[in-house]
Amino acid sequence: MNEKDIREYIDRLCENAGEDQSFAEDFYERLTADQEILQEFVSYMESGNFACREKVCDYTVVDVMVWQIDHFKAWLDRDTTGTKQNKDKMLLNAFDILLKMKQNPESYIQKMQLETGTDYEGKYE
Repeated sequence: MNEKDIREYIDRLCENAGEDQSFAEDFYERLTADQEILQEFVSYMESGNFACREKVCDYTVVDVMVWQIDHFKAWLDRDTTGTKQNKDKMLLNAFDILLKMKQNPESYIQKMQLETGTDYEGKYE
């Protein structure tokens, strides 16, 4: 996969996700600076499936997506986050968080372990 294809895919995701060119540029720079997450992204780009080879503290991009869905469940029900009907935004957010998580894992691990949805029995026991 060449740089132009990656750039065009990111631009299309950002456009579909309602992100501006500034976000696209920043995301592209951070993504291409991290070869492991870049390969994960390219794998998804080419196949539409997650390889889940790259992990940050044992978390994959799919784990991040599941956490996003769980964490924002109440907001998703109200559809105010923009991700409920926008798979591109969810995908972009997941890779963006994975890149940030690699730089500051403790903060994101704590969020992923503590800030979950509230709709399961025994949550507050």
